[in-house]
Order: sequence, then structure tokens, then C-alpha cells
Amino acid sequence: MPGSLPLLPASAARRLFLGAQGLLDDPARRATAASVQGLLERLGFVQMDTINVVARAHDLTLLSRLDGYKPEHLRKLLEDRRSLFEGFTHDASAIPTAFFPHWKPRFARDRERIRAHAWWQHHFRGTDGARVVQDVKTRIEREGPLKSSDFEHPEKRGPWWGWKPQKAALDFLWRSGELMVPRREGFQKLYDLTERVLPEHHARPCPDPQEHQEWACASAAERLWVFTPKELAEFWAGIEAAEARAWCAAAAKAGRLVPVEVEGADGEVRPAFALADWEARLAKLPDPPDRTRLLCPFDPILRDRARALRRFGFDYRFEAFVPGPKRQYGYFVLPILEGDRLVGRLDPKLHRDRGLLEIKGLWWEPGVKATKARKRGLDEALERLAGFVGADEIQLP
Repeated sequence: MPGSLPLLPASAARRLFLGAQGLLDDPARRATAASVQGLLERLGFVQMDTINVVARAHDLTLLSRLDGYKPEHLRKLLEDRRSLFEGFTHDASAIPTAFFPHWKPRFARDRERIRAHAWWQHHFRGTDGARVVQDVKTRIEREGPLKSSDFEHPEKRGPWWGWKPQKAALDFLWRSGELMVPRREGFQKLYDLTERVLPEHHARPCPDPQEHQEWACASAAERLWVFTPKELAEFWAGIEAAEARAWCAAAAKAGRLVPVEVEGADGEVRPAFALADWEARLAKLPDPPDRTRLLCPFDPILRDRARALRRFGFDYRFEAFVPGPKRQYGYFVLPILEGDRLVGRLDPKLHRDRGLLEIKGLWWEPGVKATKARKRGLDEALERLAGFVGADEIQLP
């Protein structure tokens, strides 16, 4: 009944989410490959993206939590130690290799879904898709790791929907688990057989459906702390919402979760679930770091735009694929996190040839005043970003 459940004020829900996602820890702590591995295990994954207008998405996400983070840390974990692997969640992501067995059900699911999708018919029009896929795999078996440019095709190359058949075949074999990405060259993926990249993990059995559902829900809950069944299912994008609802009901009955009401930034109260010990976790959380940080558009706290609006009152839209004249803010806009509040956004562009970090636009949220202290905090955040990307000069609008 409304009013009969524990109520999480908006501030508490926000703090719990930031704590679960590593944004209340001291970002000045020592950064090493081991600490980056620990951070990835805590987050669950970090989304990787090709856009490089200022820095790669995964680098920005990790930098916002670890000042001393270097891309070499992530490269070492992915390519040398293989303690992370590139897989698919909602998009291409770096994922702890310990979780690899739980990608096997996804591989089987995606294999069937892709074959039945219009994507398959489009990319293999006029060709025998199964034959192209087998020919690509056979070449890699024989020659070792290859990238898309190693396969010639007369069709003009283009964006995702304009891929040549061989590139589509590589992506299909990767999404279905037959190929992995052992390394990148200039951010281009090289592909090799999974049994050669991760032999031990490839040999492990596929978890049964009940085991996979338990892992997917319990591991997502441990990284959200407060959530709806829909948010739980969408964390890994590995199970259906109905499965998450059933798991939440069973977990609440067993005392692992508690039903709660969560106040949103707009004051509206909505039902959700929380880990049974949420109050103890909240009590142990440190105060937010006294600093301003720039977040990646694909940061875990922003990926679900509706949740970001509920938790922070921050209405964010990624506009890189919106035609320029129709953009409200900019191409690759970075939200500004101050303590535990999202207070503004800015549109950066790195001019690598000039060593210039240009801020094309800066917007504070309604009701947020550009005080001297706030401007100073933003200047410090921009200096950290400039140092990371190798810019000697910052140009503000």
C-alpha cells in the first residue's frame, strides 16, 4: 500500500547510486592497472565507442573516477593480461573476463536474432551470407588475427548500415562468440578465434538458464543498490524484464531485497526494490568528493536517460547523430558533476594539431549560479581533461 513502504528521499537514492557506481570514492587515489581492474569489476563494464572528438568514451568514464588513469592501463588488461574482454552489453564494452561464461547464453541468443533481423538481409544481399561468414572464419583460422581492412570487397565502405559483407560477417562472428578481439590497431579491431584468445574460458560450460538468471539479476543489483525490475534487466541487457520481475519477487520473499518507495528529483514517489542492507550501505558512504568532474555521455549513471532525469533532474540527450542545425547543445556534450549534483554541461572539441581544447558551449542548469567557486571547480576539471588529452591551451566560449 502507498505509504506503507520505506521511503528513500531523492538525496539518499542519488547518493546510493553514485556510491554503487564508484563516484563517491576519492578520485585522487593511486591509479594502476590493478586499480582499474578493480574499478571495472565494480562497475561491471565500461562502454567503448569510436567517437574521439575529445577522448574515447571508456577513457573518459575511467578518468572521471581515477585522476591518474592512463589508456595504457586498460590496454594492458585487455591485451596482455586478458583479465578484460571486449563484448556486447548495450553496446561494445570492456568486461571482466571472469564474467565470460555468462556471455555464452547471449552468444546463442544473438546468433539467432541477427540471422532473423533485416540487418542480415541488408548486409548479405546478393550473396550467400552463410558462405561469406564461413569464408571469413576460415581465413582467420588459417592466417591468424585479421581486421576488416584485410578483406577486400568492391562495395563502397561506409557507416554501420553500409558495411561490406565481410565486415558484417566479422561482427556477426564476434557477437555470436566465435571470434574475439585480442587487440586493436589504431582503434580498429583485430579478430581471432575465441578458443585461441580465451582458451580456458571458452572451454567452460554454458550456465543453465536458472543459473544465468540468478547471476544476471544478483550482479546487477549489487551494482545499482536501488532499482526497478526493468532497470535490473537492462543493466546487462542479458535477460528479459519478466525474468527480472520474477527474480525480484523471489528475492524479496527470501529477504534479499526490500520493496521501497523512491522519491524522484521532481518529488514524485515511485515503487522500486533495494538491497536489504541499503540503510547500512547509505550510512557507510563517504561524502561526495569536493570537486567538479566531467562525465562521458555514456557514463553508467547517464546511460539510462529516464533514470538520470528521475535521480538528478537532469534531462540529457546525446546529439552526435542529430543534424547540426537541430542540436540543442552540441555534438559530444559532457555533463558536469559537482559533488552529487549534475549542475551543467559543456561541448568540447580537441584540436590535436594545435594542442587546443576548445569549449564550444557551456550551459548551467536552471537555478545554478556561476559563482566564483563553481567556475574555479570547472577550471580545475578542464585542466585535468586538458592534461589527459595533451592540450596546452583551453579556450572557453
